Amino acid sequence: MVTGGAGFIGSHLCEALLARDYSVRCYDDLSHGSRDFVDGYKGNHRFEFYLDDVCNKPALESAVDGASVIFHLAARKIPRYGDALGTLNVNNEGTRNVLEAAQRQKCKVILASTSDVYGKGAPPFKETDNLVVGPSHIRRWSYAVSKIFDEHLALAHHAEQGLPVAILRFFGSYGPRNHRSWWGGPQAVFIEQALRDEEITIHGDGSQTRSFTYIDDLIDGIMRASGSRRVIGQIVNLGSEEEISILSLARLIYGLTRPDGSPRLKFIPYDSFGGGYEDVSRRLPDLTKARELLGFCWRTSLMDGLVKTIEWHRNMELKLKA
Repeated sequence: MVTGGAGFIGSHLCEALLARDYSVRCYDDLSHGSRDFVDGYKGNHRFEFYLDDVCNKPALESAVDGASVIFHLAARKIPRYGDALGTLNVNNEGTRNVLEAAQRQKCKVILASTSDVYGKGAPPFKETDNLVVGPSHIRRWSYAVSKIFDEHLALAHHAEQGLPVAILRFFGSYGPRNHRSWWGGPQAVFIEQALRDEEITIHGDGSQTRSFTYIDDLIDGIMRASGSRRVIGQIVNLGSEEEISILSLARLIYGLTRPDGSPRLKFIPYDSFGGGYEDVSRRLPDLTKARELLGFCWRTSLMDGLVKTIEWHRNMELKLKA
């Protein structure tokens, strides 16, 4: 079962599981996912779609019945423009429901976490590093805090009740089907703006750096974790070690999208978000553990991944105009 299965990562995971002859239940409330991403599996007798919210405990328990593995991807993300309460409630209540349902089913849980939990720490980040988040009055940190709580809850279920859980911290996933807004990441926004030849909006001064993981590499890591006993009770980073500044990313994407043009950059100060918004200066994983436990290795360069992603965005733009 895949919660958030009609979303960006979830739909690719459903596809990979079906390709390996698993029976798959896709559970999604479509708040950010799309039926278009999974409608192609309608005729597959090994695929079932459940339209519901992970906070709906009875519906979730019914959908989980008989599952051997739950991939819990459904979550709210960083509240740039508000809704910290929704982020905290959905992430914590949804994860609690998933873990309790899994406990009754005695099935394995792969919990999707995030590099955001490392907060203001010093990269490259190891899974054993201290998690250094900002002050509570800055709502931006509500996402990181909610996922830290989810990790603790999952590990407590493992330690005290024997539930087989594994926690995967994702670093900047992108690719075809990523959400075409800030929900999908800065690369998605930059691509959309470049395709329309609009101003490229950059938060802060663009000096902050990130590493971006192409979806095929991320799915490979998730699948490796699902079949591994060594990962039970562990936290593992999944990502890429190719680091780039947000300003350089914007210029790279514009160049790939409009090679004969010159980007117009618009810098948006953090104080425009309200609530004393804070960003992270660098985000880069240490992948030693992923290599040792899973044999994981990212293979897709940022350039190659962006070319494929831009092509998907371009096709979506053409569909909308048709």
